[in-house]
Amino acid sequence: MTATLKKVRKFAALVPEEAAGKRLDQVLAELFPDYSRSRLQQWVKGGQVLVDGRQPRPRDKVWGGEQVAVSAMVEVETDWQGEPIPLDIVYEDEALLVLNKPPGMVVHPAAGNREGTLVNALLHYAPELQHVPRAGIVHRLDKDTSGLLVVARTLESHTALVAQLQARSVSREYQAVVMGVLTAGGTVDAPIGRHPVQRKRMAVVESGREAVSHYRVVERFRAHTHVTVRLETGRTHQIRVHMASIRHPLVGDPVYGGRLRLPAGASEPLKAALRGFKRQALHAAALGLDHPRTGEPITWSVPLPDDLVQLLEVLRDDAAAQD
Repeated sequence: MTATLKKVRKFAALVPEEAAGKRLDQVLAELFPDYSRSRLQQWVKGGQVLVDGRQPRPRDKVWGGEQVAVSAMVEVETDWQGEPIPLDIVYEDEALLVLNKPPGMVVHPAAGNREGTLVNALLHYAPELQHVPRAGIVHRLDKDTSGLLVVARTLESHTALVAQLQARSVSREYQAVVMGVLTAGGTVDAPIGRHPVQRKRMAVVESGREAVSHYRVVERFRAHTHVTVRLETGRTHQIRVHMASIRHPLVGDPVYGGRLRLPAGASEPLKAALRGFKRQALHAAALGLDHPRTGEPITWSVPLPDDLVQLLEVLRDDAAAQD
């Protein structure tokens, strides 16, 4: 059984202008997705949420630009244990860590998967993260997505980074290999929410939250395309859902990719590569933000992991052989 401890957590956010006219509890659920709407409503009713310094009601409307401050008792998991797992640290200082996550690593412990996660590795490397919400992780990468992830080492840094994410001032660029040949880049502007039937999946749905992805062609092959994707928003499975919605799902995606499609006349190495690529071909390659303490803009980039490099080489060889 999971042991918990109650601690006071303080966090803040600015209500975005586009939220004007919405109920406060609805907006809080969007600003603080780690907590349920009912939990947030309880905090509002208990006077633990202030809007521009006053105590609101859950049904109050917001107009955009308000400052929300939360000081609430929350349950902190105490059975997340540090483990001596190697980390690929791209950058670190007293305020933050930037990591290059390998594919196959789960970020947060969960039922049935409480060891070997990124959080376990972080708590061993930086034990002070036990005092920061979600061990300092302010944005997610799926288990089988590789690449850059930023971690806040203090509560102040956590608040500042979350505010930047909400203001969409954090730059996140991914590289992906998709099925089909894209003739040009473009933008997918389509709301994402839970699939109406398959609740473990996400989907483009009218009732979903705003989601915007910009993609650009890097290289075309006979039946695949190497693209970069820049996120404006950060919804669950956003790139995977958006690319599948325009009928160009990611190679290897076990949830949104559909059945394996082999190009006509594919070489044996290409057939083997596509059959053997068991994760979504997605890598968080570049990250940019304002340093939470100095305010200075800072960017990082990491190369593609070996499995994606090898996949691209096989696609390139196949295309050259056909020419």
